[in-house]
Amino acid sequence: PALPLPAGDGRAVAVYVSEAMLDLHGAKPGGWLDALAPAFPKAPHGTRFFVAGVWRDYARQHGSVVMDLADHVRLSGDNRVNDLALHLAPGTDEDAVREGLRALARQAGAQDLIELASAGQIRATSLRIFDRSFAVTYWLQAVAIGIGLFGVAASFSAQVLARRREFGLLAHLGLTRRQILGVVALEGLAWTVLGALAGLALGLGVSVVLVFVVNPQSFHWTMDLALPWLRLLALCVSVVLAGTLTAWLAGRAAASRDAVQAVKEDW
Repeated sequence: PALPLPAGDGRAVAVYVSEAMLDLHGAKPGGWLDALAPAFPKAPHGTRFFVAGVWRDYARQHGSVVMDLADHVRLSGDNRVNDLALHLAPGTDEDAVREGLRALARQAGAQDLIELASAGQIRATSLRIFDRSFAVTYWLQAVAIGIGLFGVAASFSAQVLARRREFGLLAHLGLTRRQILGVVALEGLAWTVLGALAGLALGLGVSVVLVFVVNPQSFHWTMDLALPWLRLLALCVSVVLAGTLTAWLAGRAAASRDAVQAVKEDW
């Protein structure tokens, strides 16, 4: 919530600073931003700028200041506007508002100087640029999963070959080949579950560091940590199923030798 102006100070002007201003210029809510005074040389003597609040600005890393339009015009004498944001009432037809603004721009001869975009369009464009920037991350994720599955296949193939005498003895005791492969698959399930949980914990740890340490230090802004639990759960389940199937296939290929011959080698 915005802080009220100090009582009895008629020359105080309320301003709102971005988070970068806190780190770069020492602005604090409830304090004074004297560094802003040189930007208004025509302002009355004794005008001071009171920091009434902080807002998140993800567009400028160098910091930004917002004030009421009337205060800006009064202090600077500049009534020009180059950016305008409209908040529509619920149920308002967005297309009708857009066409009305274009009609007003044509009447003023500024139809070539105005550009309109909805919040949804800006968000879609931003997300598309963001996804394009991190497209390589998805490929690296796929490569990491592929390498992990290859490691699971190699590991369980080696285990089955090393334990063929054990499996041969189990076959002599009455276990079918399908049951033996079920044991291998259960072992693969256990190991992949542990790996998925460890990877999830490590990923969450890295996310916390990026959001709460790297962002404030590098970009001077903060953000909320939003975890897509359904996607994470689906990814973990997919990895576990793929790892279990890989272990079963690797055991099936490595356990193709005759059980009698495997036990005979032990004598």
